[in-house]
Amino acid sequence: MTDRRFWSALLALFLLAVVLRTAFPAADPPWRTSVGVVWHDEGAWTHNARNRVLFGSWRQDEWNPVYIAPVFTALEYASFSALGVGLRQARLVSELAGIASVILLALGVLQVAGRRAALIAAGLLSANFVYVMYDRAATMEALMVAFIVAAWYCSVRAERTPAWGAAAGACAALAFFTKAAAAFYVGVIGLAALAAIVQRGDGWRPRRAAAWWTLAGLGLAFAIVAAAFVVPHWRDYEFYNWQVSVTRKPSYDLRSFLMRLSWFPIVPDLFSRMWVALCLGVLGAWGIAIRWTRATDGERLLLLWLAVGSLELLVHDDGNERRFVLLIPVLVALASCVLARGSLLPAEASAVPRRQLLFAAPVVVYTAYVLIAPVVRVAFLDDIRAGAFKLPVRIAAAGAVVFALWFVTRWGRLAPWLATIRWGERGAGVFLGIALGWNLVQFGDWAWHRTYKNYEASVAVGRALPPGTLVQGKLANGLALENRIRPIFIGHGFGNYADRKARPDVRYILTYTDPAIGFEGDQIVDVLAAYPGWRITMTFAVAETPSGHDTAALIEKRARD
Repeated sequence: MTDRRFWSALLALFLLAVVLRTAFPAADPPWRTSVGVVWHDEGAWTHNARNRVLFGSWRQDEWNPVYIAPVFTALEYASFSALGVGLRQARLVSELAGIASVILLALGVLQVAGRRAALIAAGLLSANFVYVMYDRAATMEALMVAFIVAAWYCSVRAERTPAWGAAAGACAALAFFTKAAAAFYVGVIGLAALAAIVQRGDGWRPRRAAAWWTLAGLGLAFAIVAAAFVVPHWRDYEFYNWQVSVTRKPSYDLRSFLMRLSWFPIVPDLFSRMWVALCLGVLGAWGIAIRWTRATDGERLLLLWLAVGSLELLVHDDGNERRFVLLIPVLVALASCVLARGSLLPAEASAVPRRQLLFAAPVVVYTAYVLIAPVVRVAFLDDIRAGAFKLPVRIAAAGAVVFALWFVTRWGRLAPWLATIRWGERGAGVFLGIALGWNLVQFGDWAWHRTYKNYEASVAVGRALPPGTLVQGKLANGLALENRIRPIFIGHGFGNYADRKARPDVRYILTYTDPAIGFEGDQIVDVLAAYPGWRITMTFAVAETPSGHDTAALIEKRARD
């Protein structure tokens, strides 16, 4: 492949990423086939940046996500300051982050596995439907994952130029201060750096230098943010990052962990949507584990990213689809390396004895479960959406046990076959073409049926209420980006929850009436119960559930005198 051909192809895929993320910027997130993007979260997470630009101060009430996501809030503020407050401006941060992550992942894979793998990675990530839709939403996931990708890219560069390790550490810190879920990656690069430092031998000197640079960048970035932001606002920071983000989450007992272990590949839709890439990515991870001592630092970090990131979801929370977005780039990178290699496992797999496979039997069984469950869930979509997980979990678990037994017993014959080169550049290109087509069909279906209901409802709220009007409810935040109302977010046990029933200064509340009053949370029903004379003054068409025909209502809590 000539330089001109490679860079032209990479540029074309980069432009594809730009188009998919910026076309129809005010359209509603998918609702016919949801990927988990909750539209009214956009206004909630940009709340402090909006406050600062419109009203002159970050804090206007008791919902202040700046303490959860200071980096995200700062960039949203920059967008609003430069371009004005609006839905398009709010989404611009995620769009640019998603575009950057595509090119950085491709350039990192270029260093690790060559040009063919880089083009495959760029194509798969640029068009991945779930990833694209989160890159189009003004929520924290796209920016957090972009910083993780940037940290990995810098680590790859640090193998040859150790000073890049400082940038890797800084990007990992920025990912954490974008969303604390990135703590797993801070641990990954920290442990990898410490492991490199304690290794002996002349061949490890460059890795030790890169490790020291990484730890320096990580420590310096954390120190700067801590001194400038965390320590001066410690009480608020601790409240939002511990009491709100951790203690409110699912229980951490053994039963809850086992439940999340079984739900992990069943709940999210993305594993079914990218099943072939999932299979190739998991096999790529196994391949790196097999050749661990010969793997590059970039490859090892990919394996640790997938393993520790999955563990973080299992321990903390795997019930929300948005949390799985952090696994998409690493699965794409691993799958791209496998496709470029031309075999499902590396040549070293043939030398792995069966007894080692038996030692890793629990991981083999769970790997089989992760690969089988997304296929099984397709037959039980209605049951899963209704919260019925037992039957698909049992079927997938039984299939995983049977497959693992067959795999281990046949390993002697399977290993050489899996490690044999079975396709070349043309075969990889065919796969990439099919994957691009599949994702573009999904995007085209969304674009054809796209709506602008939520955007139009926000504009209508601005016409109905004068600037500065106080309005309670999560939907008040969600519908605040195209007007100048003052939304009063009500969370479940936080965020203006304590005085939700005793706010005589707030005449209005915004909530769903279809599919149900208070659909976004029973705390809204509590407020309405405290004002038995409430009445609906206006309704707005919005799109959240698969019907696409939902209704938000502006409710006057007490009748005018």
